[in-house]
Amino acid sequence: MDPSGLPGPTGAHDLPGLSGLDRRIADCRACPRLVDWREEVARTKRAAFADWTYWGRPVPGFGPPDARLLIVGLAPAAHGGNRTGRMFTGDRSGDVLYEALYDVGLASQPTSTHAGDGLELYGVRITAPVHCAPPANKPTLGERDTCRPWLVRELRLLRPTLRAALVLGAFGWQAALPAFTEAGWTVPRPRPAFAHGTRVTLPAPDGDDLHLYGCFHVSQRNTFTGRLTPGMLREVLHAAAEAAGLPTRKQR
Repeated sequence: MDPSGLPGPTGAHDLPGLSGLDRRIADCRACPRLVDWREEVARTKRAAFADWTYWGRPVPGFGPPDARLLIVGLAPAAHGGNRTGRMFTGDRSGDVLYEALYDVGLASQPTSTHAGDGLELYGVRITAPVHCAPPANKPTLGERDTCRPWLVRELRLLRPTLRAALVLGAFGWQAALPAFTEAGWTVPRPRPAFAHGTRVTLPAPDGDDLHLYGCFHVSQRNTFTGRLTPGMLREVLHAAAEAAGLPTRKQR
């Protein structure tokens, strides 16, 4: 067991690779408050989704196991990922993110509505430091820290191909920096502060450096007020994708 109380990364019952990690994440019940909330939301539902069977479990990462670019959010939305079972799927934040990914050439389609909609990501994986939907979209620091071992393991599995990471929002930034350290990259000291468009290189003593980018979160508050515009999001996605060595479409 690690300090979070979760099974260790190489236990006898582990399934191999990211698919095994995703299954273990989906079965996690480590945070009682989050378990109660996600399951209550799945029972009561929103009227607009009354005919849905909600996922109501931790939401694993989404994207290929050989991704060169990782996008790190905050946590699933109660009626988005907690309903559909896929990161940033079924809510307005996801609408903004996936349209931008499509515009940049990193997704097969501009929408993400449900897990069987045919969407593919090209060289990109999307994850979060907290895998359960939290009340008021605000996980506690304790819940963030309890969930961190999952992100560390995901990063370690992605290390052979991962060349860049784009972190959405200050919460994700603060949660991800310790995980990058535990996964084998060197985070500068003092730790770099979050800002939109910031870029930091994280050296790796035994592998390739990681190019880390910050971006305002694609929350409704940010996109509705214009703090984050589609152009701003596409610009930082382009930069991160190019640092990762991924082909992109020309910016409009």
